[in-house]
Amino acid sequence: MFIVNKMPQSLSAESYRSIRTSIKYSSVDNPIKTIVITSSNSSEGKSTVAGNLAFSLSQNGSRTLLIDCDLRKPSVHKKFLIPNDKGLTDVLFDKQDLKEVIKKIENNLYVLPCGTIPPNPAEILGSKTMEEFLDELSINYDYIILDTPPVLAVTDAQLLAAKADATVLVVKANKTKGKTVINSYKELEKVKANIIGTILNDYDNSGERLYYRHESDKKISKFLRKFKR
Repeated sequence: MFIVNKMPQSLSAESYRSIRTSIKYSSVDNPIKTIVITSSNSSEGKSTVAGNLAFSLSQNGSRTLLIDCDLRKPSVHKKFLIPNDKGLTDVLFDKQDLKEVIKKIENNLYVLPCGTIPPNPAEILGSKTMEEFLDELSINYDYIILDTPPVLAVTDAQLLAAKADATVLVVKANKTKGKTVINSYKELEKVKANIIGTILNDYDNSGERLYYRHESDKKISKFLRKFKR
């Protein structure tokens, strides 16, 4: 499922390591700890990208926590094959102890599933309680990756982007239209999100000659600079 973990020598895995380096040095004066991963629409691969990025950061020795902040259609637990009966929402409502719901995947990598799906996701994610929760987590983790719903579908991503240190927009090759990306970018700018870049996902590089290559590589994710309007 996660190529960084399953095929560490692949071109795609190397791309994620490049993303990791870009994030690490994107802000020297104000180190980035909380990162929102979102997309314009659904099915663009943001959850897979979030998982691969979390693996890459943890493999570099950074204590990393991936949180499923999609309180409407959570999927992180499915990708990591972990339970979702208790998670983020249960901790926020003081119904569950954090230590009991965080799952250790491997050294330095931890996952907090969504948990009970609430009737008011936007209110929860935009609450002061959520902000304080992220502040507390930042003490114990080097990086906190927030997998959020799509920007143009609901306001959840914007609410979290306003609290996070950085935001990355996932764009699916040959699917996401440029106008759609621009609209997403503008929505994030409204909340003064720190958009550090975009990731072009599901890009077929089979026709290109590249230095790094793996026979099983059919897809590649590329880290791009800020989307130019």
